[in-house]
Amino acid sequence: MQPRVLFANAATEIAQQFGLDTPHFIAQVISFCLVTFLLYKFAYAPILKMLEFRRQAIAESLANAEKVKLELANAQAKAHEIVTQANNQANKLIEDARAAAARVQEAETQKAVAEAAQIITKAQEAAAVEKARTMAELRREVGRLVVETTGRVTGKILTPEDQQRLAEETTRQLSA
Repeated sequence: MQPRVLFANAATEIAQQFGLDTPHFIAQVISFCLVTFLLYKFAYAPILKMLEFRRQAIAESLANAEKVKLELANAQAKAHEIVTQANNQANKLIEDARAAAARVQEAETQKAVAEAAQIITKAQEAAAVEKARTMAELRREVGRLVVETTGRVTGKILTPEDQQRLAEETTRQLSA
C-alpha cells in the first residue's frame, strides 16, 4: 500500500473512533470563524479605536498642561522682573534724593533734610503703588491661567461663577 492511502485510512479510523461527523465539524468551524470575525469587527476594533482616541486626548491634555505651566513660569518671571525694576527705580530715586540733600545741605540744612524725606516718602509710595499694581496684575493673570488650565484639563466649559470662584481661590492662595 501507498503511504497516502495508509494515512487516509488511519485518519478515517481515528475520526470514526472519536465519532467525528464531518458535515457538523465543518459547520462548527464556519460558525466559529463567523463569530470570531463579527466580534473582531463590532466589538474589539471599536474598543481599540476608543482606547487610541483616549490615549491621544490624554497626551494632548498633558501637552497643554505643560504649555500652561511654562506660560505661568514666564508670567512669574516677568512679574519678578517688573518688581525688581520698580525696586531699582525706587533705590535710584532714593539715591538721587540723598545726593540732592547733600548738595543743598550747606546752604539750607533744615530745608534739604525735609525735602529729602519728602522725596524718599514719595519714592517709597510710588514703589509701593507700582508693586501693588504689579501684584494685582500678576494675580489676575495667574487666576486667568488657572481658569484656562482647569477648563482645558477637565475638558468642560466653566461657567462665569466657576471662573470667578477659581480666580478668587487662586488670589487667596497667592496672598497667603
